[in-house]
Amino acid sequence: MTDQHRPDQPPSPLGQAPSHPEPATQPEPPEPATQPEPPEPAAQPGQREQPEPAIQAEQPGQPAPALFSWEFAADPYPAYAWLREHAPVHRTRLPSGVEAWLVTRYADARQALADQRLSKNPAHHDEPAHAKGKTGIPGERKADLMTHLLNIDPPDHTRLRRLVSKAFTPRRVAEFAPRVQELTDQLIDRFAERGSADLIHEFAFPLPIYAICDLLGVPREDQDDFRDWAGMMIRHGGGPRGGVARSVKKMRGYLAELIHKKREALPPAPTPGEDLISGLIRASDHGEHLTENEAAAMAFILLFAGFETTVNLIGNGTYALLTHPGQRRRLAESLARRETDLLATGVEELLRYDGPVELATWRFATEPLTIGGQDIAPGDPVLVVLAAADRDPERFADPDVLDLGRRDNQHLGYGHGIHYCLGAPLARLEGQTALATLLTRLPDLRLAVDPAELRWRGGLIMRGLRTLPVEFTPTA
Repeated sequence: MTDQHRPDQPPSPLGQAPSHPEPATQPEPPEPATQPEPPEPAAQPGQREQPEPAIQAEQPGQPAPALFSWEFAADPYPAYAWLREHAPVHRTRLPSGVEAWLVTRYADARQALADQRLSKNPAHHDEPAHAKGKTGIPGERKADLMTHLLNIDPPDHTRLRRLVSKAFTPRRVAEFAPRVQELTDQLIDRFAERGSADLIHEFAFPLPIYAICDLLGVPREDQDDFRDWAGMMIRHGGGPRGGVARSVKKMRGYLAELIHKKREALPPAPTPGEDLISGLIRASDHGEHLTENEAAAMAFILLFAGFETTVNLIGNGTYALLTHPGQRRRLAESLARRETDLLATGVEELLRYDGPVELATWRFATEPLTIGGQDIAPGDPVLVVLAAADRDPERFADPDVLDLGRRDNQHLGYGHGIHYCLGAPLARLEGQTALATLLTRLPDLRLAVDPAELRWRGGLIMRGLRTLPVEFTPTA
């Protein structure tokens, strides 16, 4: 999850978030889970529901590449390379109509991510109030869910992050590893005998959402509801109009009731492995000044941001391995020798090469500042393009080459500075477990379609595939 939408559909979360297919149902034995609904038909190149950006800076004799087109969604890296060279801090109009600065070079991106003159609070946006709804999650303001880590600055950010960080310590994540492995195996069990699967619908989506529900303390019998709400919140145009805001409202109502029930049943002292919502309630009841709205908003954003990045890490990472057979074979051989070093460096390289978060979430200048020689005015939105920075040849040797053994790999895939991704340890655990188990249990895993047939979801912040059809030899 990260303190951090491509333009194929109308605006939705995070200004605006990508669509996901419906996930599989809760993988708890012994009841068999139903299969997910088929995905919405993928839009074809040439179909477009968003206008082209109205502002594209140009260099003399060299027009800027088109951003946010279908071709850009499939492979944004050539356009980002052009921007790094010719317009590294580039003002453009986004499909939502909001004008923002795109920061594309590694050094500038790292500076901007740590610059506290760039606020996370949308109140600093210089556009009218109606435009602010284009830079967040629809419905979060009406549902009193604004006070979460993606929207606040110190000292409130420091206080809330300190409270929730206890759930993501290396020790707590290590204790959670058996549950992640259990979920991973249960999900693969469902399609292993079939010999085919959609790895987004049936694997990458349900794994992290059920994991984060367990961590939060959402009862198993309620987790299917969370799956449905989360699926709607990150679908673009695949659901009814206003569905995102309604799902946010339903989730807010559920969280309020869950917090109330847990508060009534809370034991006097913490128990080993106490769930995160109980920990937040305990903090609010024992002098940490955590309001009920803050507790609900924190649980909400941890759920929302806590699975989306991992869905894309697993999906993008598997796709990269399947389209780089030499690197995939290298990792499989390492796993067969029960080695773990290449798996660890490999996941970091997948995060750098084609990471789950394309642009860091919104920042707003609170005073005049300069980034990469470009003056930024107070109130201007700034979007740090992590995907561009992580392929900057000034920082990474052969940046367009996938090298699972890359060592000097201080990528920005999970951000930098005080807003560095809080759940990065959990996301790494889930990514490593998922990829290692797939390659070990399904050794001849292969794409079931030509790569050109795959479609990337629309949106601005996240980068991920709509579907990932695969085939393999059926296994018992």
